[in-house]
Amino acid sequence: MGLKVESRRGKIIFVMMIFGALVAGCSVRMTMNGSSVPENVKTASVQYFQNRAMVINPILSQTFTEGLKDRITSESRLILQDDMGDVDFSGEITGYEIRPMAIQADALSAETRLTITVKVRYRNFKDPRANWESTFSAYSDFASDQSISSVESELVTDIVDQLTENIFNKAFSDW
Repeated sequence: MGLKVESRRGKIIFVMMIFGALVAGCSVRMTMNGSSVPENVKTASVQYFQNRAMVINPILSQTFTEGLKDRITSESRLILQDDMGDVDFSGEITGYEIRPMAIQADALSAETRLTITVKVRYRNFKDPRANWESTFSAYSDFASDQSISSVESELVTDIVDQLTENIFNKAFSDW
């Protein structure tokens, strides 16, 4: 009986040693947000996004530019630089549109949609093959009985959050 216990204990120790060796020999890089910033990229820069939309929200350029900077610093290890970083984001806001949605039988709109469109140029100076230029759009709906001025700030915050997430994912996630 003592021999069976020793044999079982020996097998368990052997399996644990093999498992420990496998774990020690393997390296897995994980992030909480799924981003995969290349190791050789240390810094980022974000240029001011001019508002070139037909309808101008006077604080949108600043809000969007700062939102993109915040996204990069909070979800990556990159350090922001005022001059050119290893990667650079530039572009312009090309659309700011308010339109009725969900037309009812009485020809009145139940909801209104605010859509913001941004053209982004991403330059990776460490790997120019990773450069891209894309247009991103995001929207948020609100009840038509509300005035845009009463909900605009909240809508813009929500839309900028959507846009910066999509831009960040395109730049730093292997999708």
